[in-house]
Amino acid sequence: MLMNETTLSRRTFVKGSLASLAVAGAAGTGALYGCSPQSEGGAGAGETATTDQISWSQCNVNCGGNCIFQWHSQDGKVLYMESDNTGDADLQARACLRGRSMRRWLNSPDRLMHPMKRVGKRGEGKFEQISWDEAIDTIASELKRVIDTYGNDAIYVNYATGMYSSTGKQPGLRLLSMLGGYINQGYDYSTNMLQAIMPHMYGSAANLDEDGNHVTLKKPATAFSPYDAVNASSFSEAERASDLVVMFGNSPAETRMGGANAVWDFAKVREAVESRGGRVVSIDYRLNETASGHPDEWLPIRPGTDAALCSAIAHEWIANDQVDKEFLDKYCVGYDEDTMPESAKGQNKSYKDYIMGTGYDMVEKTPEWAAPITQVPADTIRALAAEIAAAEAPFIVQGWGPQRHTNGEDTTRAICMLPILIGKLGLPGTNTGQREAEPPTYLVGGIPFSNPITKTIPVYQWVNAVDHGHEMTATNAGVMGAEKLNNDIKFIWNYAGNCLTNQHGDINYTHEILADESKCEFILVWDTVMTDSAKYADILLPDAMRSEQLNMQTQGYSEFYTAVVVGGPAQEPPAECRSSYDVCADIADKFGIKDDFTEGRTHDEWIQYLYEQGAEADGNMPTWDEIKAQGMYKRALEPVIGLEAFRTDPTANPLATPSGKIEIYSETLAEIANTWELAEDEVINPIPVFTPGFQGYGSVNDEYPLYCTGFHHKSRTHSSFGFIPELEQVARQQLWINPADAEQRGIAQGDTVSVKSPAGEIRIEAKVTPRIVPGTIAIPQGAWHKADMNGDRVDEGACVNTLTTYKPTPYAKGNGPAHSMIAQVAKA
Repeated sequence: MLMNETTLSRRTFVKGSLASLAVAGAAGTGALYGCSPQSEGGAGAGETATTDQISWSQCNVNCGGNCIFQWHSQDGKVLYMESDNTGDADLQARACLRGRSMRRWLNSPDRLMHPMKRVGKRGEGKFEQISWDEAIDTIASELKRVIDTYGNDAIYVNYATGMYSSTGKQPGLRLLSMLGGYINQGYDYSTNMLQAIMPHMYGSAANLDEDGNHVTLKKPATAFSPYDAVNASSFSEAERASDLVVMFGNSPAETRMGGANAVWDFAKVREAVESRGGRVVSIDYRLNETASGHPDEWLPIRPGTDAALCSAIAHEWIANDQVDKEFLDKYCVGYDEDTMPESAKGQNKSYKDYIMGTGYDMVEKTPEWAAPITQVPADTIRALAAEIAAAEAPFIVQGWGPQRHTNGEDTTRAICMLPILIGKLGLPGTNTGQREAEPPTYLVGGIPFSNPITKTIPVYQWVNAVDHGHEMTATNAGVMGAEKLNNDIKFIWNYAGNCLTNQHGDINYTHEILADESKCEFILVWDTVMTDSAKYADILLPDAMRSEQLNMQTQGYSEFYTAVVVGGPAQEPPAECRSSYDVCADIADKFGIKDDFTEGRTHDEWIQYLYEQGAEADGNMPTWDEIKAQGMYKRALEPVIGLEAFRTDPTANPLATPSGKIEIYSETLAEIANTWELAEDEVINPIPVFTPGFQGYGSVNDEYPLYCTGFHHKSRTHSSFGFIPELEQVARQQLWINPADAEQRGIAQGDTVSVKSPAGEIRIEAKVTPRIVPGTIAIPQGAWHKADMNGDRVDEGACVNTLTTYKPTPYAKGNGPAHSMIAQVAKA
């Protein structure tokens, strides 16, 4: 289907699109976001805007949407932007307000314009301009020196999500792969704990042989991923058939904004479910933006205690004989003694034993037990348990916030236990407990590369790998693909990312590691503006933005449709900004491999090549000439039911677990818990339990009496857009604090307050609101760190990672402290 018009031919659409693009639509006010030509010398209301060029592009940052832009340019300069106005309202990838501010970024006075080298201490942000020749010579010589001295496994490409396209970060990965490789990232900052632990419940690709079969089952098996349409159901399926939606820490109105994002799907879910007499329940420590306006949907909970709530619900179902014992016996391992593996039989290690107080801690997980932990009243827990059990098609879904705690490995599995216990999984209108499914179809690929190094570290472990990588092993640090690391990280390649400091964790500690030049010997940073991470570069390169070059990207990974956009450049790159592909080709030339790197293609020729490959494989996409003319192609996708094939026939469609079933009890995790080197306060559990976690429930004290957590904010995609002054004004960086906690401290709305944790201190404006549970404060993540690192290190930018303690989680070795902090607040 082309756009939404099934009877419209490609050629007819191209002609119609080109004609319609002569008219500038009124897509919001132009003064703030630059979305129309009004008050900027362009056409007024009702007039036709006269521009030389219209270029299609996308919002290439990591919110999940990749919403669609139409840049209007004149004399080689972008004047304003419209968003998607093609097709009907059900399939328009219209940008949110932060996306509509992209012109402010594109033409920002803060743009990096020239290659630079560091002249001050790392982190000071002192640089001097150099030529491209000097920059490329330095990068090539440092790469060669590190490889010759330490080997390729001393090179690390840091996690980065500031830019997505078919030709963005891939050129660097291709170049480094051709030079012998680099240490791989395992997992990611969004889903670190979830990605690591859920394969032990729903199946791991690591258990499959090269043909995709489990090494013991020797049958096709389904492996877990948080980024597919196999292990979770789509929101469109909830819209189609659900009668109850239960959301744990999932707020698409903040994390999935825009018309090409899940917030649009969810709006339709709410309408459909309520029209069937059902309702939505939003379990969160905040009355978040998704539930705002629907306060009856909010079930307040203390952060990091979701697993305790789930355990109490499970207790109610077991006590009232509401679990689906037939489903549990057929599809699962470890619910009760009947399905325990031989290694654990007769030892009271089943999930039922844990819940009923006959095993593990010998504490019965009643609603009365959970109430003081969660701040959810016992009667409310019972009512929720009854409501879920009575639903015909409950859609139980979690965001990625609950697993981003220091007990996240247990939390994500505990939430999944709810649909498992009542057998409401793999059926119409139900979900697996995971986040809503992502599109199963990506229409185009990226520039290919193949890293010859298999050695992998959990993504949050890179700071440890810089400091003492040679001491890190599979059993003390979660190293994968090898028993141990041979080297510390000596060369960091950082493209379009702010995770060296701002988005990483414990900025004060990380600063100490990076500032020590005897540890990491060379840091390369590529960006468009001077982020906090960019201040640590030895060589800092100015990247051309996607809208300043021919660009292509498939759809995002949220709303259930598929698309591809090809367009640009809307304007020329300013000053000496260049595409990463062209720069990497120059570096490759220094090693004598430029021809192999380019395969004889320019950057633009790679885009055409990749598009035509995708179009040939798909069979329904426009030709290259057609996509160049119309700019985009999109189509809707059918709803999907998570693990439907497994539910239909578990023998023919087993999971990629050792048993082929859902493993409530994991023998693999039990063995890992017995063999890994763990600190005294670290526990790996073979079943889903509630554990408080480091700086979790029960850890507050007189010095730090409040729980503190971060959350995603409307004005930023992580830290992207964090420097746009207009966005800072309309969605300010504010601390959420309950009136009861504010009154005790003499804090009023708008006061500047000091927030201290064991890791650091920030200054921030107070937002006094009953929309957050008492005893907890919340800080929007992604604000830009602004501190004198040679002085008091007090962060005036209010970056939440100034407050996080660097302590990777027990199993995933991940960024659980992102939402697990203790703190104190006082008027500044």
